[in-house]
Amino acid sequence: DPVWDIITLLAKKDAAAEPLLSSYMYMSVLSHDTLEQALSFVLANRLADSTLLPTQLMEIFNSVLFAADVDGVFVRDAIRKDIKAIYQRDPACFSYVHALLYLKGFHALQAHRIQHALWKRGQRLLALTMQARISTVFAMDLHPAARLGKGILIDHGTGVVIGETAVVGDNVSILQGVTLGGTGKDVGDRHPKIGKGVLIGAHSTILGNITVGKGAMIAAGSLVLKPVAPHTMVAGAPARAVGQARAPAPAIEMSQEI
Repeated sequence: DPVWDIITLLAKKDAAAEPLLSSYMYMSVLSHDTLEQALSFVLANRLADSTLLPTQLMEIFNSVLFAADVDGVFVRDAIRKDIKAIYQRDPACFSYVHALLYLKGFHALQAHRIQHALWKRGQRLLALTMQARISTVFAMDLHPAARLGKGILIDHGTGVVIGETAVVGDNVSILQGVTLGGTGKDVGDRHPKIGKGVLIGAHSTILGNITVGKGAMIAAGSLVLKPVAPHTMVAGAPARAVGQARAPAPAIEMSQEI
């Protein structure tokens, strides 16, 4: 596993460079044999409380992370694509170890992947319990039924809301304060569908069962109430088209220019 090999190598260097953190690096990374084991340990200790113990949470998480079914295979591949996305797109992330141990956007996203698998298995009360813990700990409200692709970056993360029937494609970047919400009391399929490579700027709100086409860019602070064509930049409240996105996949380039 090339990603895990890099993480263990860097964790050893970090432990040597900062001896005060050597035991932390050992417990969180170097004592484990796989990325899945390390992630399970990190998430369990972040999300535990007085009644949900880390050992209980690790057992739940491992039931998904090591599953041989389609969901398990998907999650394992997504973890690696997500951690690469953070390192490649976020200049404040200086290593895979940094993402694994410290970045709550990554933590919340991986916890969501687990709760989504639980939701699909019919363990909905358990999934909703996880949703509540994610909201409390990471200040993000991610409904366990929402479908998220691979290679996702949730940057900073605080205030992100993703509703029950939302769908987010591969290689999307979502900044802090973004809402993918419904409209009022509508039921059924009522949340946005985000295409591949879309960049959603900070504190943008996208409401209703509308499609944001692949490669589109939503400027910071926008209120999007109508569909957005592929490779189009929209801005304003309500949002309107203001030009074409410069990059084929703005989420990859993280460029917020027309």
